[in-house]
Amino acid sequence: ETGTWVRPGQFIELLETGTGRVKEYRSVLEVVYEDESLAVINKPPGMAVNGNRFKTVQNALPFNLSQSCEHDALKSPMPVHRLDAATGGLVIAAKCRRAQILLGQQFETRSVKKRYRAVLQGKVTGPGRVTSDIDGRVADTEYVPVLSVPSIKNEFLTLADLFPHTGRMHQLRRHLAESGHPVVGDTLYGERGNVYKGKGLFLSAVELWFTHPLTGEEVNVKIDEPRKFASLLEREERRWNRLHVS
Repeated sequence: ETGTWVRPGQFIELLETGTGRVKEYRSVLEVVYEDESLAVINKPPGMAVNGNRFKTVQNALPFNLSQSCEHDALKSPMPVHRLDAATGGLVIAAKCRRAQILLGQQFETRSVKKRYRAVLQGKVTGPGRVTSDIDGRVADTEYVPVLSVPSIKNEFLTLADLFPHTGRMHQLRRHLAESGHPVVGDTLYGERGNVYKGKGLFLSAVELWFTHPLTGEEVNVKIDEPRKFASLLEREERRWNRLHVS
């Protein structure tokens, strides 16, 4: 026989050989939460989580996190999900094999809850939901406005919370563009040329809810949105007031 059929009830176990050199990118990351089995870091916008390049979050994790003392510790911490390179914010990394497997299962079953914060073009007057087909699969996003300010360039800008219920590629950016309120700074799906030079994309993953893979406890991790969000809104409102308020 050239192969063996796996039967119900059998397990397949992949063992690390211990060979291979771990790349270490010596770049400081903000560690928001860490224990022996996992960590949550604040990914800088513009930095890829992983991929065929050296300057990634994955290669920077060994420089920023302590080695796990768990019996199934990974040789190097591994991210268990991804963010677009242009999007900043919270990323979970597993430090042991059990955490890697169980957290991966939580993402597959959509039991990890995520909140993003974004600055959107235009005035969003109330909560909304976008459900559409992305690459042949259903995608579902809720959005809730937090604050709207007048803007000379965009009439209004709205700070909003976004809640993705699925995880399709560029889902939030595509859905908000479909709603008529693209994310500010989005060069892929936003209005052509309508960007703030040097400011990047105004989208950040700011809160996560998940079940701790080893203790079973509910974990909630959150950060503030980047300072550039408030700075943009304050500047746009100030400029508008100078022109329209006597």
